[in-house]
Amino acid sequence: MFAEFLKRLVQPEPERLDENDAQLALAALLVRVARSDGQYDATEIARIDQVIGDRYGLSATGAAELRGRAEQLETEAPDTVRFTRAIKDAVAYEDRRSVVESLWSVALADGERAQEEDALLRLVASLLGVNDRDSALARQKAARG
Repeated sequence: MFAEFLKRLVQPEPERLDENDAQLALAALLVRVARSDGQYDATEIARIDQVIGDRYGLSATGAAELRGRAEQLETEAPDTVRFTRAIKDAVAYEDRRSVVESLWSVALADGERAQEEDALLRLVASLLGVNDRDSALARQKAARG
């Protein structure tokens, strides 16, 4: 279903994604982080819907539809390193730092800081070009929020 999209995303020098494709790719990354600890529960799903609804001005139905497509994309997407690097190359920098905050928000949604999510977030932040300090600040802001 997403073969053409993924092909464009992981080419050596991907073009900048249009707004709809960027939303889908970033939502899939949120899903990947939420699934990384082996538990993908209603709390995390609700947080993903809230994050993408707020971020993109979507209704509850629109956010749930985007998340559903993102869940499918996440299962078909390549390994996290290639997928995240492709997002970095295709999404403007100013969006990436706020993406890390959103990722932390999803990872912390269940009230636990699982080692798998923590390790994945450190990797993803680095691959997105967000430094450790900014990632830590994003985590702290997400924990308060």
